[in-house]
Amino acid sequence: MQLWIPDRVYFEPSAKETMIGKRVLKFCDDKQIPILETTSHNQVRDLPGKDEKAKYAAAKKTLIVGTKRSMKLEVCKPSADYQFSLMTNCPGSCEYCYLFTTQGSKPYVRIYVNIDELFETIDQYIEKKLPDTTMFEAASTGDPLAVEHITGTLKDTIEHFGKLEKGRLRLVTKFSNVDSLLEAKHNKHTRFRFSINSRYVIKNFEHNVDSLEDRLEASEKIAKAGYPLGFIIAPIILHQNWKEGYRDLIERLHQRLSFKEKSVITFELIQHRFTMNAKKIIEERFPNTNLEMDPDKRLKKWGKYGRVKYVYSKEEALEAKEYIEKLIKQHFPYGHIQYFT
Repeated sequence: MQLWIPDRVYFEPSAKETMIGKRVLKFCDDKQIPILETTSHNQVRDLPGKDEKAKYAAAKKTLIVGTKRSMKLEVCKPSADYQFSLMTNCPGSCEYCYLFTTQGSKPYVRIYVNIDELFETIDQYIEKKLPDTTMFEAASTGDPLAVEHITGTLKDTIEHFGKLEKGRLRLVTKFSNVDSLLEAKHNKHTRFRFSINSRYVIKNFEHNVDSLEDRLEASEKIAKAGYPLGFIIAPIILHQNWKEGYRDLIERLHQRLSFKEKSVITFELIQHRFTMNAKKIIEERFPNTNLEMDPDKRLKKWGKYGRVKYVYSKEEALEAKEYIEKLIKQHFPYGHIQYFT
């Protein structure tokens, strides 16, 4: 495990005066990281790099500290009722990342300091749905665990949800720095999920994130700390020998969590998909990618906001679904497969 350290940190006006801003300032001071100012994240345009690949690399080492302006929460099906953002984007550089579609022009990492306002908004959304319980996703627009050593906002959020009778939190990560969260007062209201994949996918397409072994070790710690646990296997890629790859993955997971095999661990299965916009950006930033993105080999599907995405054929998707679900049921008979999409 190697914690992410930005090369430069930009502050938007007034962000330095907040509790979160002061935490970031202390981190920068301890690590001797240059501090810059910007009126808005949209004004950060002078990052180093002679081409798209180099500029992307520089952006991935840039942190912007600012205020979340819109407090309208988006629907987040099938994962949760709503999603919210503690941060946007991710220090990782996974070649297939779905954020290329929505945030492709702004790959730098942003964190938000107005967490009290966010908590008030969450409480209001819960109030509207009473007496039902409302589920929230905290990692749809980025990976908050990746910057937790800088911000501390994930622990703040977990403990806020621990106090909520009718609010539940879900998050997913490819990182493993969970030690600061093990003593959090979560009250079992936060389901901690880890994104995992076959050795082939991790080796070829997942960069600057923690290893599978580190993630599995972190999942064991989280389970022992009493958090509800889950895993997202995504994106499922039908690479050469993919069946062996995913069988090895589930077997390794079972070895690590055999003490939890009678627990209700959740699984979410997501097949690889891409948009033509994401394909263009991926090929610019990873010119030597081995990621298969041939629309002629895929099934065209209409997604959210009218976007066209390309998924595996119905026959390929069904084969992957049935095979991986069978593996999960064999090794985790009490596990709950929430969906395949």
